[in-house]
Amino acid sequence: MSDSPDRLAPLLAMQSGVVARHQLRALGLADHDIARMLRRRLLTRVHPGTHVDHTGPLSWDQRSWAAVLACWPAAVAGECARRAADLRHRDSADDGRPIEVVVDFARNLRAPPGVSVRRTRHLRRDVDWSMLPPRQRPEQWVLDLAAAAASELDAVAVVADAVGARRVRPEQLRSALAGRARIRRRGFLAALVEDVAAGTCSALEHGYLHRVERAHGLPAGARQFLVPGRSRAYRDVEYVGLGTIVELDGRMHHSGIPHRDRDMARDLEATQDDRLTVRLGWGQVYGGQCRTASAVGAILAARGWRGTLRRCPECPDGPVRP
Repeated sequence: MSDSPDRLAPLLAMQSGVVARHQLRALGLADHDIARMLRRRLLTRVHPGTHVDHTGPLSWDQRSWAAVLACWPAAVAGECARRAADLRHRDSADDGRPIEVVVDFARNLRAPPGVSVRRTRHLRRDVDWSMLPPRQRPEQWVLDLAAAAASELDAVAVVADAVGARRVRPEQLRSALAGRARIRRRGFLAALVEDVAAGTCSALEHGYLHRVERAHGLPAGARQFLVPGRSRAYRDVEYVGLGTIVELDGRMHHSGIPHRDRDMARDLEATQDDRLTVRLGWGQVYGGQCRTASAVGAILAARGWRGTLRRCPECPDGPVRP
């Protein structure tokens, strides 16, 4: 074994205590050395050819390492890649769900227990091998999760949250989407990426843009509009020249007294500049979008808008106002 234990310690530290048999062999350990470490419980078997340096329950990070090494070459993918990218949740309690990994398309591999295997024709391109453990590049797992989402609203949330958290840039998503030969919701995702690039930073903002503003012929507002002056605040939607601001309050992105107080201070500043702030939530955009469009249209008309509000397919019968 010579100096193998000394070289094993840094590897275990880097891989959260998980090591593959082929790595042990590369360090100079023979099969009988590995068998002795297992007998002495210096290592414990996780999957065939994959071990951990303790006998207790595995953390989520250790399960991820074990899945990747058991299927090597592989990388965590999908929801697991999203969790791995979020340092706030990576070390939270393990939910016990299978670890999803991605491997080369040509491989015939049986997934170990607790591991879900997907395949791609572009493994080398689609994985960031510098991550610990390796994982799908963010543009790839974002598109995968958005395409597989239960609804278009959920798909919006995946893309908007990832871009809002600066895990991925719209141009990366645009390029990755162009490189996908087949993907569910291609047209919707392409339009969504362009909307996010234009400044819609949440599912609620995206809903307002499509369900309220565009569906009813309201004028196009400026998204994530930087207001110079005292607070250099960003407004969700600013109807420039019409003295009207729309703030979308989804409570998934804003919560607690400090956020509420800051919102009120921004509204007060806008009032001082003779700008009206309209604060909307989920109910006004999803389900009440037609009434919201009518109300916002009336406000804008009173402030100089000369356009015409139009009826969308979901609008009830009756005159369209204004």
